[in-house]
Amino acid sequence: MDYQSTRNKNLRASSTAAVLQGLASDGGLFVAGAPADFDWRAVLKLDTFAMAEAVLSALLPDFEDMHGLVQRAYTGKFETDELTPLVQVGSRYVLELFRGPTSAFKDVALSMLPQLITAARRQEGVTDEILILTATSGDTGKAALAGFRDVPGTRIIVFYPDEGVSKVQKAQMVTQEGGNVCVCAVRGNFDDTQTGVKAIFSAGVPEGCGMRLSSANSINIGRLAPQVVYYFKAYAELLRAGRIPLGDRVDYVVPTGNFGDILAGYLAKRMGLPVGRLVCASNRNDVLTDFLRTGVYDRRRPFYKTLSPSMDILVSSNLERLLYFLCENEAEVAGYMADLKEKGVYTVSPALLEKLHEQFGWGCCDDEGTKAAIGRVWRENGYLMDTHTAVAWSVAEGYESDAPVVVLSTASPYKFPAAVLSAIGGDADGDEFDIMDRLHAMTGVPVPKALAELRQKPVLHRDVISREEMQAYVLGKL
Repeated sequence: MDYQSTRNKNLRASSTAAVLQGLASDGGLFVAGAPADFDWRAVLKLDTFAMAEAVLSALLPDFEDMHGLVQRAYTGKFETDELTPLVQVGSRYVLELFRGPTSAFKDVALSMLPQLITAARRQEGVTDEILILTATSGDTGKAALAGFRDVPGTRIIVFYPDEGVSKVQKAQMVTQEGGNVCVCAVRGNFDDTQTGVKAIFSAGVPEGCGMRLSSANSINIGRLAPQVVYYFKAYAELLRAGRIPLGDRVDYVVPTGNFGDILAGYLAKRMGLPVGRLVCASNRNDVLTDFLRTGVYDRRRPFYKTLSPSMDILVSSNLERLLYFLCENEAEVAGYMADLKEKGVYTVSPALLEKLHEQFGWGCCDDEGTKAAIGRVWRENGYLMDTHTAVAWSVAEGYESDAPVVVLSTASPYKFPAAVLSAIGGDADGDEFDIMDRLHAMTGVPVPKALAELRQKPVLHRDVISREEMQAYVLGKL
């Protein structure tokens, strides 16, 4: 199964090469058809590790020893071998994706990606080092740093928006140890940071420097593919609990910024899983909500800093993959992307908009709604959720369905302790780590060990630059 660029069907790559490159040479994203002869029913009977092996083998068929890669990626790193527990909260279900080493959903994919890149490097006969270049809106950065720390043959540089992440997220990144890691703040927002990284990919690195670029963002199919697994996992849990018969659909509400997590659900649906509606939940930066409703993607709008900073994004990279899957016309997709770059806006065809409405729902929630949802769920159900999960929960409350509804929970509430404590009526003044202690005292919900230990860790990364300096910064590090 070959991968191709969303913008040019003649730019093709094996799954190992696609993972190693991260981004196609024309700036497009790698896509492939749905795996042939994939027995999704049989996969639902497997344990979590075997399920991951089966799904990833189907999506990335050129990798040798997927069993060993999965075992090395996940064994002993998560709070449970189930990786992503499903919890009933009231009449809905919450898929807890934050039980990994950095307390965010990115751990599921970024525990796996270093294994994939290392294996791809070996199978493709590459002797150059791989430079992982990543923009983060908060969670990807730490998960990538932890995953690639001291992995032989790799280096990683993470850029994050200065003042655009929570204090806990920043502390996780700037205290990161490792001989091959580098962290740098960029003046501006996430879109500025992501645009700068894409520009570096377009320019490339000097020939003969012994280095190749790749990405840990979900533009890399090796980052996206592991996220497909937990949709199968959630469905299997509902099946085993007797909540659904085999074949019934399940709806998913996903807090979404860069459109990767929700696109993973669409890929699961393409593989046969009975996914019903995929509901895109946005915060005040509701560019995706407007797009799904109208078919007009317009990034020329105010950028807001919100209580859910990982969703503070106006240019959602993975949406390009969805456009390709729905129209299967790379020239059409290339035209949309050119309009976005040159004009800041594009409008999809009526036929494509109709397909979007068939597959997706949408909704948005501002900061007041976010805080209200956190407080309401805590009071009524005794369940504590973070600000991003609360956006999705609020949207789910306004969504009517006759199917089970699963809300994806993307981060521990302790990554955003001030907002969460304030939302349940606590005193959120003072030091972020003191706030963690007060949140624990008020709720009894355990603080993840890695987050609790941050207060003792020294700051190791202090660089702050402008977007225009990013390329020179990378070349300087090389």
